[in-house]
Amino acid sequence: MAMASHVSDNLQEVERSISEAAPCHYVLKIQSFSLLAKNGIEKYESAEFQASGYKWKLILYPNGNRSRNVKEHLSLYLVFSDVGSLFRQGLEVHAVFRFFLLDQSKDEYLVVHDAKENNRRFHRLKHQWGFDQLIPIRTFNDVSNGYLLDDTCIFGAEVFITKETRPGRAECLSVVKDAISIKHVWRIENFSKLDSELLESNVFISGDQKWKIQLYPKGRRHGSGTHISLYLALDDSSTLTDDSKIFAEFTLRIQDQLQSRHIAGKVNHWFSESSQESGWAKFVSLPYFHHTGTGCLVKDICVVEAEVIVHAVASAL
Repeated sequence: MAMASHVSDNLQEVERSISEAAPCHYVLKIQSFSLLAKNGIEKYESAEFQASGYKWKLILYPNGNRSRNVKEHLSLYLVFSDVGSLFRQGLEVHAVFRFFLLDQSKDEYLVVHDAKENNRRFHRLKHQWGFDQLIPIRTFNDVSNGYLLDDTCIFGAEVFITKETRPGRAECLSVVKDAISIKHVWRIENFSKLDSELLESNVFISGDQKWKIQLYPKGRRHGSGTHISLYLALDDSSTLTDDSKIFAEFTLRIQDQLQSRHIAGKVNHWFSESSQESGWAKFVSLPYFHHTGTGCLVKDICVVEAEVIVHAVASAL
């Protein structure tokens, strides 16, 4: 049961009390404590322990944490041990924790905890909390206080989770400044001799994405048997996650090789994992395409062009 005596250290935001109850989560006993400094052990990291469903460690600086310019005090910290889960899952754990130091003469504990806040956030940018000035070294070494007897001391810790948070879905939309139009020309020879249902151009790059032109000589979907179907498609959709998408403006064109009266279509489209292509099932009718006067097919050669501008990319955070 906690006694009524309390000492407040405003500089360290520490509150100290006395308790007869032992720490319920972890006890660290150190024998031959004075040999730590003599043997050059400036920092001791405990084994992992389980508390409130998570793994933790204690880090003790017997002569103070020099990296934080601590002098004449012991420093003690609680560390969230499974840091990887904080990064992978975006996890945040809010915890109340207490440190214990046994007065071996009276068989009671000095309890040290935060004086102003009732919890601390452990997350990927901050996975360690504690006290730079846990206790003055002089007070700790004073035999009359009972903390260090026969060069042995006993520390302890309790950790209680008050809140857990995991991030909801989030995305980042990056709009491309001064987006550049990339043109790709695809020359298809021996067109009438090709018997494939689908023809695909070589891969080209626009906006750091790989693209290709798809042409169906005998049509596709509602253009099947009556029209040439023409599409722009992402070449490698494996780079897309379920939440990512690409906004592109593009023009597809079949050249009129005789009079430059090209057949063209222009559109904007959000490309994604579920929408990897965009274009026209009825781009040009088969009779018009094959007519000798239209210039679409000259010497059995068809020339197709694509102009692609990537304006924006959205991806999950």
